[in-house]
Amino acid sequence: MLDALSKNISDQLNTGILILDHDFNILMWNRFLKVHANKSDKDVIGNSIFKVFPELPRKWFERKLSSVIQLKNQSFCSWEQRHHLFELSHSRPITTDSDFMAQNCTFMPIEGENGAERICILIEDVTDVCHYQTQLTKVLQELALANRIDGLTQTFNRKHWEECLASEFSRAVRYKQDLALIMLDLDEFKVLNDTYGHQGGDIALIETAKSINELLRMGDLFGRYGGEEFAIILPNTDLAGAEEVAERIRIDIANNIIEFQEQNITVTVSIGVAVVNEQDLRYEDLISHADIALYQAKKLGRNRVCIAKKKVVA
Repeated sequence: MLDALSKNISDQLNTGILILDHDFNILMWNRFLKVHANKSDKDVIGNSIFKVFPELPRKWFERKLSSVIQLKNQSFCSWEQRHHLFELSHSRPITTDSDFMAQNCTFMPIEGENGAERICILIEDVTDVCHYQTQLTKVLQELALANRIDGLTQTFNRKHWEECLASEFSRAVRYKQDLALIMLDLDEFKVLNDTYGHQGGDIALIETAKSINELLRMGDLFGRYGGEEFAIILPNTDLAGAEEVAERIRIDIANNIIEFQEQNITVTVSIGVAVVNEQDLRYEDLISHADIALYQAKKLGRNRVCIAKKKVVA
């Protein structure tokens, strides 16, 4: 009577129950597992759990169960550690990244007949929790990215770019490494906006950013400094290397044809280049040197690269 009552209760639970002997053979399971494993009692009862569920990571699983028996203590495995142990179907009307149920599994030692050790495994369906937690993590990552990215050009925004420069400047000074900075500004941008409208100006900024991105290395840090001005951090780059990159950017942008409303737009940029020197105490000093060189490029007729003059200490 008691066994029948226990069986009836276990079959009503929305949690999987497996009872194993010390040789890992299945002595009992409940209706939840029958439904989600799509197996019959004759294929399961009395058989090794590794035969019934061949997908189990055998060595890991054996160590887990053996420690439960020896230590006579519970153990746990969450979906965050392993999405699933058992390949059980889920019945959630939501899109997930897996065909199998996400699971929290609890392993418990139980006293069997004549003192023989048995193991009870509880399998909880946490597919919904897994799905919504994954979605939340994705949204938080997207928000974090949005806080670093300029919405128009998809480059780093000024705040994040300056944080990167502060970090790179500190590293360069500490380890006496080369660090170069390129500041560039679209020439006659007000005229471009007046001629083609702000949409035309936006397209010019977007396409210019794309052109620059294609010319940079993986470790270079590219951002929109403000308005029509961009800035590039070049770690481990000396003056000659930075000047070469700047000239390549200038030529590529000048030769790029931007299509807008059946019209062709061409733009040029003026560029200032600076490198860290022993007189620089703050990363703002590096920005100032590059900005002065940029102003000089504008003054000399635009569409050119100018190098910041190194201060001579008396």
